[in-house]
Amino acid sequence: MENTRYHRIKSVLDRRQTDLTVCLEDVHKHHNLSAIVRSADAVGCHNVHAVWPENQKWLTNNTSGGSKNWIATHLHKDIDDAVTLMRQHNPQVQILATNLCPDAVDYREIDYTLPTAIIVGQEKTGISPRALAHADKNIIIPMQGMAQSLNVSVAAALILFEAQNQRLKAGLYESGRLDETIKHKMLFEGCHPIIAQKCKEKSLPYPGLDENGEIIADDAFWLRLKHA
Repeated sequence: MENTRYHRIKSVLDRRQTDLTVCLEDVHKHHNLSAIVRSADAVGCHNVHAVWPENQKWLTNNTSGGSKNWIATHLHKDIDDAVTLMRQHNPQVQILATNLCPDAVDYREIDYTLPTAIIVGQEKTGISPRALAHADKNIIIPMQGMAQSLNVSVAAALILFEAQNQRLKAGLYESGRLDETIKHKMLFEGCHPIIAQKCKEKSLPYPGLDENGEIIADDAFWLRLKHA
């Protein structure tokens, strides 16, 4: 394994923002799903939530550009379940709904250094009344042309990158927020996928990694991995 891959993955995980997330309510077009997940990964989100039918497939590596491998995706049967879990993750989270209405505020006026969840809605019908009832604030992206709204993936990207800009200025990417157990799992699977798969097959815990990402394990581990 190249040390550069280990340090690249570690650097990304060290900047993960566990209190910034996006929730997709019935967004069903795969090019939009892919774009939103890639934007979430790009700004350092660790979690993405989606209200998604149980009988439909979620993203594949091809449609998400592999970003889904680095994002914890939580699929929900309805928006109530999604909001419940988001608030369990962080009771202080502010829930924002992208919604054109009289009380909506410019998305740039929001303080994204606070724990934040952004709900984006279905391509044709937008956000449901039930989701709007959960929102603490409605936000809009001001339009200067005839169109009243942007493509859902474009809107999500603009909001997420505004959040990134504010968080960068506040220094929130400089301190690790991701649980060390989760970080180790992702590092091990990202750097040693074949060994990780064998560990799963044989119910072996992942061994430690040194400062260069090399496996720290005694002979007993390798014997168990080979013969168990």
